[in-house]
Amino acid sequence: MMNLASIQAAEKKLLVQTYARNPHLFVSGKGVYLRDEEGNDFLDLLSGIGVSALGYAHPAIEKAIAEQSKTLLHTSNLFYHTGTADLALRLTEITGLDRVFFCNSGTEAWEAALKMARAHAGLLRNEGKKIGTKILALDHSFHGRTMGAVSTTHKSQYREPFAPLVPGVEFVTFNDVADLRAKFSADVCAICVEPVQGEGGIRVLSQEFFAAARELCDSTGALLLVDEIQSGMGRTGKWCAYQHYGIQPDITTLAKPLAGGIPMGAMVCTEEVARAFTPGMHGTTFGGGPLACAVANAVIDTMQQTNLLAHVNDVGGYFREQLEGLAKKHNVIVDVRGLGLMLGIELNSAELAKSVLEEMMRRRIIINRTSETVLRFLPPYILERKHVNIAVNALDDILKHATQAGAVLAGEHANG
Repeated sequence: MMNLASIQAAEKKLLVQTYARNPHLFVSGKGVYLRDEEGNDFLDLLSGIGVSALGYAHPAIEKAIAEQSKTLLHTSNLFYHTGTADLALRLTEITGLDRVFFCNSGTEAWEAALKMARAHAGLLRNEGKKIGTKILALDHSFHGRTMGAVSTTHKSQYREPFAPLVPGVEFVTFNDVADLRAKFSADVCAICVEPVQGEGGIRVLSQEFFAAARELCDSTGALLLVDEIQSGMGRTGKWCAYQHYGIQPDITTLAKPLAGGIPMGAMVCTEEVARAFTPGMHGTTFGGGPLACAVANAVIDTMQQTNLLAHVNDVGGYFREQLEGLAKKHNVIVDVRGLGLMLGIELNSAELAKSVLEEMMRRRIIINRTSETVLRFLPPYILERKHVNIAVNALDDILKHATQAGAVLAGEHANG
C-alpha cells in the first residue's frame, strides 16, 4: 500500500498541478469524521466542499451503490433506464420547476444553463421579440471552470489565464440594485446569481436585489439563472436557497450534494425555457447514468424520511449563534454570514485566516479559506451540536492565542 510520501512523489511527477493539496492522506470515513493513514480521525466541517451531505459510509448510499452495481452502471442517453424519470420527478417537486437536464458536475450544469439562456433568447427573437445575447453576472461570483462558467465568474485569477473568454458578459456590483438597473436592457438575455456566494465569501444576496433581478427579467423575457450548486439540495435549510426569498428562477443548477459523493449535476428549468432545446442541441455521455440516479434518489429519500432539513435549520442556527458569540469576544472577526449549514466568518487579515486554518488542521478539524479572509464551513447535514462545540471551542482558543501573540508583537515593535 502506498503511503503519503510515495503518493505525493507520484502525483508531483504524473498529475497536472491544479491543486495545492493539504499533506494528508485519508483512507476512510464514518459519519462526520475522516480517518487518515495513521488512524487519526478528523472532524470534517467541509464535506468535500459541500458534497458529502450525509457524511461518510452512510448505509443508504452504501446500499444504493451495492444494489445498482449488480445490475447496470451505464447505458448512455440513447436508451432508457429506470432511474432518470424517478429522480427528475423528485427534483421538479423540490425545486418547483418543470424539466431536468442531467450532467456530471456543477460547471456542466451551469454551462447548460448559459446555453439554454442564449438559445431561448434566439427563440424569442424568431418569434418577433427584441432581446439580445448579453449576460449579467455578479461581483465575487463563482460558477465553475469551463469556458462559459468561468466567463461568468468574477475573480480575475480564474479568468485572466484563459482570455479571451466568452463575449457578452458584464458584471454587476453585488447587491447594488441601482447598478443592476443601470446595466440591464433589452440586450440582456440572462441575469446570473448565487443566493449565497460560496467561493465569493459566503455573501448572502439581498431580498431587494433578488426581487429586482426577477422583475427586470420578467419585463423583457430575459431569464433569471440561479446557481444552487453549493447552496442547493438542503444546504441552507431549504431544498433551494431561493426558497428563502419566495422568488422562483427560470433555471437553477444543482450538483455537489446531489448524489452524495457520486459525480452528478442537474439543470432544472421551466416548461417555457425547456422548449428552446431540441434533440441534438445539447447532450452528455455520462450524465444521468443509472448509478448516479440511484444514489441521488437514495439521498433525497433519506433526507425526506429523516426530516433532515429541520435538522439543518436547528444545527445551522446553533452553529451561527456560537460563531456570533465568538465575534463578540474577538474583534478580529469582522462578520459572520450564511444560511443553514453554509456559514463563514470573515477575519480582519488574510494572514490570520491562513494561520487559523492551519491550526484547525493541526487540531484535526477540517475547514477551508475562501476570498483570502473568510473561513468557510460546509459540514455534512448530519452534524450535531456536540461537533459544533468542538469546532467553536477550538476557534475560540486559536483566536485567543493569536490575539495575545499579536499584542506581544505589537508591544515589541512599540518598544523599538
